[in-house]
Amino acid sequence: MNEMVAITLLPAPVQARMSDDPSEILRFAVECFDRGEVAIATLVDIRGGAARSLGSLVAVAVDGSYCGYVSGGCVEAAVAFDALLAIAEGRDRTMMFGQGSPFFDIVLPCGGGITVAIHVLRDISAIRLVLERLERRQPVGLRYVPSNQSLVAVDPPVQSGWFEDEFLSVFLPRTRILISGRSLEARATARCATILGDDVIRIENGNPHYVAKMIDAFTAVVLLHHDLEAEAPLLGLALSSPAFYIGALGSMRTHSRRVELLTRSGFARTDIDRIKAPIGLFGPARDATSLALSVLADIAAMRQGIRES
Repeated sequence: MNEMVAITLLPAPVQARMSDDPSEILRFAVECFDRGEVAIATLVDIRGGAARSLGSLVAVAVDGSYCGYVSGGCVEAAVAFDALLAIAEGRDRTMMFGQGSPFFDIVLPCGGGITVAIHVLRDISAIRLVLERLERRQPVGLRYVPSNQSLVAVDPPVQSGWFEDEFLSVFLPRTRILISGRSLEARATARCATILGDDVIRIENGNPHYVAKMIDAFTAVVLLHHDLEAEAPLLGLALSSPAFYIGALGSMRTHSRRVELLTRSGFARTDIDRIKAPIGLFGPARDATSLALSVLADIAAMRQGIRES
């Protein structure tokens, strides 16, 4: 009876923000923690198919507001309600949904099942450290230990998952896209990438050296020139950088000339082979918007490979 009364006193879960960006979800947790209690729900097991990857998050505030996803949207309100119960009880809990779950009224559209670990935040220091590392464009991990209900920021594992009795989540900086060129294609690609939430840097003045330090392992360099000489300065810097993607505009014939020029300049074949040319996931694209979609899809596919490797 007392438990039923406690449940009826809980606020109704309300989705405060629609986002699956870990940085935004963790910022939401920090903001809410400054006003009251917060729980973090983490996807820690997948059985069969699933809409999200291991380590996906939902942050839930004591007032019922929540942000994040651990599925396609079908169980988030239930996860938030369980997080409110955890906050009320003052202890962590683990819940199963879909396949293998004791709850017959929640069926995941994918037909699989998920397990979600709910941690009631006692302090916010680990979350703040993760956000600080991501702001500096450094990968970072979170270690959750159910036995002592602790959450600690750590060096990132190779991928999210269980390591003995600890669950480690990995967080990577958001994709940065350096776009070089004054072409219509460059403008369209920058516009689309901005809408997607990528960190977009435009280079139009032909002097890219000042941005060389901004190219890291989570950067895609996109060369959208109609002139091989115009792209050459940034292309040389990109080939000497840790950029995960380097793409250049032009046909197969144009790329053959590009390879000749780079070979004469002393670049190794292994470096030259890093260039995606013709650029994009599909082609040929006959308009600027189609090219932008092709380029960004190609970048997303390669970035997905980084997350899953």
